Amino acid sequence: MVYRILADITMTVHFLFLAYVVLGGFIAWRWPRTWFVHAAVAVYGTFNGILRFVCPLTPLEHGLRLRAGQAGLEPAGFVDTYLNDVVYPTELWPEVQLCAAAVVAASWIGLAVRLRRKRTADVAP
Repeated sequence: MVYRILADITMTVHFLFLAYVVLGGFIAWRWPRTWFVHAAVAVYGTFNGILRFVCPLTPLEHGLRLRAGQAGLEPAGFVDTYLNDVVYPTELWPEVQLCAAAVVAASWIGLAVRLRRKRTADVAP
């Protein structure tokens, strides 16, 4: 039972991490100093999406699921288990990546606009 709970926590953290990769720039609208963290996470997510290397959370969850007596993750990992052909068709993976990149870019552009407006308002007499 403990391994199943730990596997579910790992899966949840993985989903939250993916959400932060895509949406973390919007969090920086509220807390601008967090953009450095989001930039690092977005770069990691970009390289992972392109090169498809294994995220450390994937083997962790896989091992926990096996110890819990459950089926492990698909051989290709987390995305193939939970997202491909579940949330979107596998053949749309490039389009999904482009949409995620567009959301990140939009959040950063919005952040730049907000910071510029704030600086302008702070300098105004």
